[in-house]
Amino acid sequence: MSFFDKLKNYVQEINAYDDSIKVSKKDLYERNQILEKEIIARTQELNQANKTILTLQLVWEMMNSSTPLSNVLEKILGSLVNELDYTNCAIVKLEEYDNEKYYKCVAITEGTFVKKISEITKHPTDVYSIEYKEDDIFAKCIKEKKVLYTNDYSSIIDDIFHDIDPEYIRKLRKNIQSKCMILCPLFVQGKSYGCLLAFSARTEPQTTELQFLSLFAQQIELAVTITGLFEEIKKQATTDALTDLYNRRFFENALKNEAERSLRSNLPFSLISLDLDYLKKINDKYGHNIGDAAIKAISKVLKTNARTVDIPARFGGEEFSILLPGIDSVGAEAAAERIRSHIADSQIEQVGHITASIGVATFLEHTRNVDDLIELADQAMYKAKINGRNQVIMAKTKDAISWQQTAIDAFIDILSKHRIPIDEDTAIDMCSKLNHITQKEDAKDLIYSIVDLLAKSYNPSSKKGSTRTKVSKAIKLARKLELPKEDIDRLRIATLLYDIGNIMISDEIFTKTTPLTEDEKNQIHQHPIIAAKEILSPISSIGDIIPIVENHHENWDGTGYPNKISGENIPIESQIILIIDAFCALTQKRAYRPKMSTEQALEIIESESGKKWNPELVDAFVNMIKNDE
Repeated sequence: MSFFDKLKNYVQEINAYDDSIKVSKKDLYERNQILEKEIIARTQELNQANKTILTLQLVWEMMNSSTPLSNVLEKILGSLVNELDYTNCAIVKLEEYDNEKYYKCVAITEGTFVKKISEITKHPTDVYSIEYKEDDIFAKCIKEKKVLYTNDYSSIIDDIFHDIDPEYIRKLRKNIQSKCMILCPLFVQGKSYGCLLAFSARTEPQTTELQFLSLFAQQIELAVTITGLFEEIKKQATTDALTDLYNRRFFENALKNEAERSLRSNLPFSLISLDLDYLKKINDKYGHNIGDAAIKAISKVLKTNARTVDIPARFGGEEFSILLPGIDSVGAEAAAERIRSHIADSQIEQVGHITASIGVATFLEHTRNVDDLIELADQAMYKAKINGRNQVIMAKTKDAISWQQTAIDAFIDILSKHRIPIDEDTAIDMCSKLNHITQKEDAKDLIYSIVDLLAKSYNPSSKKGSTRTKVSKAIKLARKLELPKEDIDRLRIATLLYDIGNIMISDEIFTKTTPLTEDEKNQIHQHPIIAAKEILSPISSIGDIIPIVENHHENWDGTGYPNKISGENIPIESQIILIIDAFCALTQKRAYRPKMSTEQALEIIESESGKKWNPELVDAFVNMIKNDE
């Protein structure tokens, strides 16, 4: 091979090697590009995940601190403003009321323009709304599920502030720093929620910016979805399923908090107690569906007439209450009359017009004790019912303490004259406390605690608070039966005293786990006589209470004790005490058996209807307990 041939081959080899290097460099370059794209994609995913975590954290903080959704959304919008340097961001929600649609601002970032709006209009931005139009950019954004933008949104400002002086509008436009409004559709659980609005000083957004907004909108949708689920759970826990009003648990907590606030600030608040008239007759004649319609009609009136700070609640059955913060007795009576009038104007299919009996009591004016406030409002409501229904009665303080004073005097007599076997130091201490009550409102609590203590002395299974429970249920049942106030006051005192004869019976009988002998049963049967004849008969002020106590173990069919009387011959107060005592005993643990559930106790009571108890009384009692449950 010649020299030139060898050189030619050598050049070809070099060129081939060079080509292979170029291919390798190209391959490496392409691989680097792919890697860079993957890094960018993973970084975006990481950023997205971080933002999702941020959103979840904000929602979690809201759920643990009762922070409103609007505050969470404002924080999320604040991060968006910082991320893309927007002048302002807002979220508008598509609302509908009375078949009219409109957009309501639910969150907005604080910026110069927003502050200027408030300064010029003298109103916060959240009081304004945007009219819904089928052909505007908002509707188009939601319908097309697409991010849109516009440089001309002056017509939107005119629409929002249509009732403001044109000079103010001119000032608003002058302060506009944004050149572009970007709209991003929001959907929650597949349904249109509204729009995310971003106001930019830039004339036109970039494609990547619009893509970012679409991703960011998902964080807002996530926050609204989670918050909505949380609010739904919270709502179920605090509201009545039939009426959507607050339930008893929420109401009682609110009442307690309002009382504490009232005592601190020395500002009154009022309580309205309301009872739908003739609900039982409506249910019996037309069925429970119609009865439910009447209850819903009441709830609608309460919602319509309530301020945002008022708390209307359903206690069960036909019972409702309304808490009126900051309202004195004059304002509360006017509010109650307005509610009564609107209820009377309501019409229910088949029934016609319905009515309600209403009682009103005011904290600081009538009492400074929450329990007494409830009792006073209930007493006033009950008086309205007794006086003919469909009326408003204002509470009177003296109604709440008359029975208490009679009870105080009776216990002072029993303790000071040693009518029962109790430690002398304990008796002296109790009498001293009863004689030196500085606040009449405290009398009831003290009496209940004394009765609880006495019951514990002969019945170790007796629980603290059982006296309050018994009295409360007895009074409620008496009102269901529409007993006069005088009978109810006698029942209160009798419920405190009916079991006092047990203190004279051997402790072993109450703790015995085996069946009682006939002699032991006879001892038990003597306690009403002991209470009436030996302990209470010397106290002249409670002469009308003694027959109630003596006959509280008489059965409807005459098989009770000690006098074997039956039917209507048994004082109605005695019948009430017997059924309340039986229910409380059945639902408490005893030495000889475990406690029963409410359902089991009611089954036993219903099984003895017409035998041990008046059937009408059993029906009223069972309905009352079921409503309470």
